[in-house]
Amino acid sequence: MYNLVTITKQRSRVVVLMAGLTIGATACGAASSAEGDDDPVDASDRTQVSPSAESFSPTETDRPLDLEGGVSSGTVDASSIVEGPPSGLGSDVAQATSEWPTDWSRRTVALEEFLLGIPTIDPRDRIPPIDTPRFEPIATASWLGGREPGALVQFNDEVRFYPLSILTRHEVVNDRYGDLPVVVTFCPLCNTAVAFDARVDGTALRFGVSGLLRKSDLVMWDEGTTTLWQQITGEAVVGALAGTRLDVIPTSIVSYEDAAEAFPDALSLSRETGYGTIYGANPYPSYSSSESPFLFSDEPDPRFPALSRVVGVNLEDNDKAYPFSVISEERVVNDEVGDVPIAVFWGGDTADALDAGNIADGQAIGTGIAFSRQIGAEVLTFSSVGGDRFTDAETGTTWSLLGQAVEGPLRGEQLETVPHRNEFWFAWAGFFPEAPVYSGR
Repeated sequence: MYNLVTITKQRSRVVVLMAGLTIGATACGAASSAEGDDDPVDASDRTQVSPSAESFSPTETDRPLDLEGGVSSGTVDASSIVEGPPSGLGSDVAQATSEWPTDWSRRTVALEEFLLGIPTIDPRDRIPPIDTPRFEPIATASWLGGREPGALVQFNDEVRFYPLSILTRHEVVNDRYGDLPVVVTFCPLCNTAVAFDARVDGTALRFGVSGLLRKSDLVMWDEGTTTLWQQITGEAVVGALAGTRLDVIPTSIVSYEDAAEAFPDALSLSRETGYGTIYGANPYPSYSSSESPFLFSDEPDPRFPALSRVVGVNLEDNDKAYPFSVISEERVVNDEVGDVPIAVFWGGDTADALDAGNIADGQAIGTGIAFSRQIGAEVLTFSSVGGDRFTDAETGTTWSLLGQAVEGPLRGEQLETVPHRNEFWFAWAGFFPEAPVYSGR
């Protein structure tokens, strides 16, 4: 939802981004846009909405946070830090960020890679994060269509579902799981949903949307130090905390129907955000079917279409991609990333959040989830038995798409989700250009 007026000609197609709502005009038709209550969310649009009796906010508590965990900036490899005058910063970015106290002299990336996504002076939080999220029982979130996608987070014995119809409008949710601060993020331009432990140096950071992009990916900022953070990797790339990398909390993009069936006691992020918007319209119609990503200055890797999807796995400093086009044929992949045995399940009827005008009507793209293959001391080998069901050769247990043992000796077990994303190929290749790509059996 980037508030930039840009017209890009792509052969017979014209892609228009305007006020974060319009992508997808053809040469013979008018641009698609949302109207009325689906105007772009802006911090100035905040209104008071009375919460329903069924919803609650985990952040509205006086109980102190547990600040003993998280990461320490003192563990950063100093050789990764460049220190010096902020040369290379684009004039428009420099002007827009002139009021920021960010330490631009301390960085891990080239400053010319930052592009301005929201052309205004101080664009921070013009796309407003949700700081006091409210949740409702997932079974009562009847406003969601069954195929609608969301980010599923299983953490600290809790399961929460964050509809992409909300995340496309806010991109950052500053949440709390028990006594632990968690930030849940989504970049629509890269299709990346990632959650992080929000603790650094014994402090719970509050994150926001900077209004800048790097390689088309969301650049976040934290309110405490105004450090800039790369959403895909969780790395601080400019500022006092440069080089620090947040701990990842595994997240999957799944359909509402699959999440509600697998986790009937889960909570779903409520529409009661306090902003005057009706969620459900796609701010980026036709984006995922376009030929080129938005504000991506590199040459896209030609091995796959730029906006095709992959399951991108990052484990113990080892990375590997599993293209949807390959795993959709195999349904399940047994592999190792580093020393970790993993399985990638594929199935479902999950809708594309970045295709049709209404997210619920998006084309079916499926669900790709990466799990650890280890249960206790045993490493399992999976095969597909159809109908979004899988079995393991070692015990004959039947497993669901979301990694639950539903029949057999291991019934009731849950596979551990490993850190992964369902990003667009251009984003994976842009951030992990040397990583191997699974090519099939």
